[in-house]
Amino acid sequence: MGLEPCPGCGGAFAEGDGPTHPYMLSSPGCWARYGEVLAREYSHPELLATHRLSVDAYAVQHPGSRDDRRAVQSVGLHLARLMLQLDRPAAPRETNDAMLGLAKAKATLPWLEPPSSFALTVADIPLDGSFDDHVAAVRAWAADAWQAWEAHHRFIRTWAREALGGR
Repeated sequence: MGLEPCPGCGGAFAEGDGPTHPYMLSSPGCWARYGEVLAREYSHPELLATHRLSVDAYAVQHPGSRDDRRAVQSVGLHLARLMLQLDRPAAPRETNDAMLGLAKAKATLPWLEPPSSFALTVADIPLDGSFDDHVAAVRAWAADAWQAWEAHHRFIRTWAREALGGR
């Protein structure tokens, strides 16, 4: 079996059929790999601290269609949470509370034109090895995903500040 590029993140994954997300644009192989990463994180409490970074990095690398409101809102919300986690690291509960506040304003999010490529993808996350290696890989992936959207950083920072009432 050969490799095929994921139409969302551009990573190379095994060819094949299988399920994908309903509104995130991905290949079946990419979606399966993401499931494996999540399974590892859910199976080991040591990895849960970086779990939200995995979710957000994956979501912003698979933006879906500009005609699907769920996809538009998903990208904006996940970019905002990446920004909060990377620019202003806080306890997971605080970040989650902020995300709930942001979700109340999600209807105001516009389509953001995705970057043309990403240096790191879910394919770069080890499925075995040390927990420290996993955490470092996820943090690098999340930072790369956020940086790839640099053209929209100002908008996301302003939108999030307004959505959170100036916080």
